[in-house]
Amino acid sequence: MNKRDLKKFEKLLLERRAGILEEIGSIRRSVRGSTATEASGDLSTHSYHMADQGTDAEEREKSFYFASKSGRFLYHIDEALRRIHDGSYGKCFECGQEINHARLEAVPHARFCIKCKEKDEQRKARSGQ
Repeated sequence: MNKRDLKKFEKLLLERRAGILEEIGSIRRSVRGSTATEASGDLSTHSYHMADQGTDAEEREKSFYFASKSGRFLYHIDEALRRIHDGSYGKCFECGQEINHARLEAVPHARFCIKCKEKDEQRKARSGQ
């Protein structure tokens, strides 16, 4: 892969990284420092119904799930950026062949070529993961 392509993919990865960081920040701002009553927007002194508390707890749990998923995605982006800098970007972890540019444009943090990714997915499906 030439330097021009590497710069293009680095820019793409950095843009996606910035988006993920913004998303994580938004999730943190929505969850951090708020009580269940404040998070619901209800600032009255009336008692809080158990069903409302359950709904709020579920919403907070979903927020944490999305933050965790975003954190994993951020890790993969950072690893792809590391590979750009160490010269191993664009090579399949499994077979060592070049990963197709179209795949890298769609999934710039890809670690496997299409064939090896399909094998990996089939292996996971058979093992029940």
